[in-house]
Amino acid sequence: MPSIRFGRKSIKLPESRMTRIGIGGAFIAGGVFSFLPVLGIWMLPVGLIILSHDFPRIRRFRRKWDVRLARRWAKFRGRGAVTPAE
Repeated sequence: MPSIRFGRKSIKLPESRMTRIGIGGAFIAGGVFSFLPVLGIWMLPVGLIILSHDFPRIRRFRRKWDVRLARRWAKFRGRGAVTPAE
Protein backbone atom coordinates (compact mmCIF):
# COMPACT_ATOMS: atom_id res chain seq x y z
CA MET A 1 0.00 0.00 0.00
CA PRO A 2 1.48 3.39 -0.99
CA SER A 3 2.12 5.94 1.71
CA ILE A 4 3.59 9.40 2.18
CA ARG A 5 6.26 10.01 4.80
CA PHE A 6 6.63 13.35 6.57
CA GLY A 7 9.56 12.95 8.91
CA ARG A 8 8.53 10.16 11.27
CA LYS A 9 4.84 10.24 10.33
CA SER A 10 3.41 8.09 7.56
CA ILE A 11 0.05 8.63 5.85
CA LYS A 12 -1.44 5.79 3.84
CA LEU A 13 -2.82 6.50 0.37
CA PRO A 14 -5.62 4.63 -1.40
CA GLU A 15 -4.57 1.60 -3.42
CA SER A 16 -6.53 2.71 -6.48
CA ARG A 17 -4.37 4.70 -8.91
CA MET A 18 -7.35 6.72 -10.15
CA THR A 19 -8.30 7.69 -6.60
CA ARG A 20 -4.74 8.86 -5.87
CA ILE A 21 -4.71 10.89 -9.09
CA GLY A 22 -8.08 12.41 -8.17
CA ILE A 23 -6.92 13.33 -4.66
CA GLY A 24 -3.63 14.78 -5.95
CA GLY A 25 -5.46 16.77 -8.62
CA ALA A 26 -7.94 18.07 -6.05
CA PHE A 27 -5.11 19.28 -3.82
CA ILE A 28 -3.45 21.05 -6.76
CA ALA A 29 -6.76 22.63 -7.81
CA GLY A 30 -7.26 23.77 -4.21
CA GLY A 31 -3.80 25.31 -4.23
CA VAL A 32 -4.68 27.30 -7.33
CA PHE A 33 -7.54 28.87 -5.36
CA SER A 34 -5.22 29.88 -2.53
CA PHE A 35 -6.91 33.26 -2.19
CA LEU A 36 -9.88 31.54 -0.52
CA PRO A 37 -9.80 31.22 3.31
CA VAL A 38 -9.29 27.46 3.88
CA LEU A 39 -7.49 26.63 0.66
CA GLY A 40 -3.87 27.64 0.46
CA ILE A 41 -0.60 27.42 -1.37
CA TRP A 42 0.33 24.52 0.96
CA MET A 43 -1.97 22.30 -1.10
CA LEU A 44 0.25 22.47 -4.22
CA PRO A 45 3.25 20.55 -2.80
CA VAL A 46 0.97 18.04 -1.09
CA GLY A 47 -0.79 17.37 -4.39
CA LEU A 48 2.53 16.96 -6.18
CA ILE A 49 3.77 14.54 -3.52
CA ILE A 50 0.63 12.44 -3.93
CA LEU A 51 0.94 12.47 -7.72
CA SER A 52 4.63 11.55 -7.53
CA HIS A 53 3.65 7.98 -6.65
CA ASP A 54 2.11 7.52 -10.09
CA PHE A 55 4.08 9.77 -12.44
CA PRO A 56 7.83 9.24 -12.97
CA ARG A 57 8.48 12.82 -14.12
CA ILE A 58 6.98 14.27 -10.92
CA ARG A 59 8.81 11.61 -8.88
CA ARG A 60 12.16 12.69 -10.35
CA PHE A 61 11.40 16.33 -9.58
CA ARG A 62 10.44 15.43 -5.98
CA ARG A 63 13.61 13.39 -5.45
CA LYS A 64 15.81 16.20 -6.78
CA TRP A 65 14.01 18.63 -4.48
CA ASP A 66 14.49 16.27 -1.50
CA VAL A 67 18.24 16.09 -2.19
CA ARG A 68 18.46 19.86 -2.53
CA LEU A 69 16.64 20.40 0.76
CA ALA A 70 18.77 17.81 2.54
CA ARG A 71 21.95 19.53 1.35
CA ARG A 72 20.70 22.92 2.51
CA TRP A 73 19.67 21.48 5.86
CA ALA A 74 23.09 19.86 6.32
CA LYS A 75 24.80 23.11 5.42
CA PHE A 76 22.57 25.01 7.83
CA ARG A 77 23.35 22.57 10.62
CA GLY A 78 27.07 22.87 9.87
CA ARG A 79 27.59 19.28 8.83
CA GLY A 80 28.21 19.78 5.15
CA ALA A 81 29.53 23.32 5.08
CA VAL A 82 32.34 23.88 2.64
CA THR A 83 35.19 25.91 4.09
CA PRO A 84 37.67 27.75 1.88
CA ALA A 85 41.20 26.35 1.73
CA GLU A 86 43.78 28.42 3.55
